[in-house]
Amino acid sequence: MPFIANTNQQRQEMLAELALTMDQLFADIPADLRCATLDVPEAMSEQSVRQHLSRLARKNSSQMINFLGAGIYDHFIPAAVDALVSRSEFYTAYTPYQPEISQGTLQAMYEYQSVICRLTDMEVSNASLYDGGSALYEAAVLAVRATGREQLIVDDSCNPLYRNVLRTYTRNLPWELVETRSAEGLPDRQRIKAQLNERTAAVIVQNPNFFGSLDDFSDIAEYTHASGALLIVACYPISLGLVKTPGQMGADIVIGEGQSLGLPLAFGGPYLGFIATRRNFMRKIPGRIVGRTVDLKGRTGFVLTLQAREQHIRREKAVSNICSNHSLCALTALVYLCLLGKKGLPELARLCADKAAYAHQRLLNIPAVKTPFPATCFFNEFVIELPSCPEHLTERLLEKQIIPGLPLGRYYPDMHKCLLIAVTEKRSKEQIDILARAMEQAL
Repeated sequence: MPFIANTNQQRQEMLAELALTMDQLFADIPADLRCATLDVPEAMSEQSVRQHLSRLARKNSSQMINFLGAGIYDHFIPAAVDALVSRSEFYTAYTPYQPEISQGTLQAMYEYQSVICRLTDMEVSNASLYDGGSALYEAAVLAVRATGREQLIVDDSCNPLYRNVLRTYTRNLPWELVETRSAEGLPDRQRIKAQLNERTAAVIVQNPNFFGSLDDFSDIAEYTHASGALLIVACYPISLGLVKTPGQMGADIVIGEGQSLGLPLAFGGPYLGFIATRRNFMRKIPGRIVGRTVDLKGRTGFVLTLQAREQHIRREKAVSNICSNHSLCALTALVYLCLLGKKGLPELARLCADKAAYAHQRLLNIPAVKTPFPATCFFNEFVIELPSCPEHLTERLLEKQIIPGLPLGRYYPDMHKCLLIAVTEKRSKEQIDILARAMEQAL
């Protein structure tokens, strides 16, 4: 049992036992980095602490109108979501190693897997991953293991943050990562075809892509499969209430970010990665899978299945280094989707698409604004081109409590005049008009 020094006397006794002085204990820390004295204020009462924290919290208060998306979206979250996932039996639960006392958690994860499969038109899903970026890497690993090949083709219309995660993870692996340039806001079929060969494990595309553009990858699936490779599709789950599913397009692996399914923006997390695939790849999927079975009396039960391949059982033979999952975030997504229901999700998707269409037309009515991709369709996010770099415009609109979107020059140098704008069901017609008027005045 380690000794913890709680008082000055105890600290002195500990140092004496070690035959050290305090300066010797911290000798490895440069003198200019040491804090000689701590300016700690006097203790406060609970009421005083609450008041102090409230004053600090009010400094972060913002009533900004948010048109920022780029993979993370400002959707309305029903109060019932937090009420249900905050129950102690859920938010204190961890990996349910003992199924006999974890049936509730296991059933929730089983239902989560089921709704992900129904959303994507896939046959198997796991019990969640960390986020969309890590899900893309895990999908790439699955494809490499399944095909025995080591080349990955990813279109640059995929989320650049996801692609950066993929570059980071694969940098020291014997894999070849080929990034193809998109054309007119969509994957360039000819460039993808030109890169396909007998070493290609997978082609990676996204729908709607980072520019918000919608596509049908059925043709890409056809010639990708003809070459012996797999098709990985990243998707935005809310859009699946309206658009063709990855499974209908012929995808082999589907991944995405689940933040839009009831998780708040929350300064970047925690979020939720989902992955789903076809049954023949079930033993290669990362993370945990919950299965439904029956006991000796024929009663339905839920268990962790295929877990022998995980690192907590056979570390050296694990297919993934995912050692945990975001079960509470997965439960949140499940509750959110159940509250929406079969009719609610398509209605939500239609609201987002219709409001985005109105915003797109409203902004294009501004003489200085044009669209760089006139031939493409979009879901709830689109790109506009401005007369100059949008950073100055963004600063001016921020002063008016409007977040107008994401300047794309940081990720796509040839689109340095472009702004990516997202519209969700939370943005009213009045707010869209406020954005348009403020943009027109600023331009």
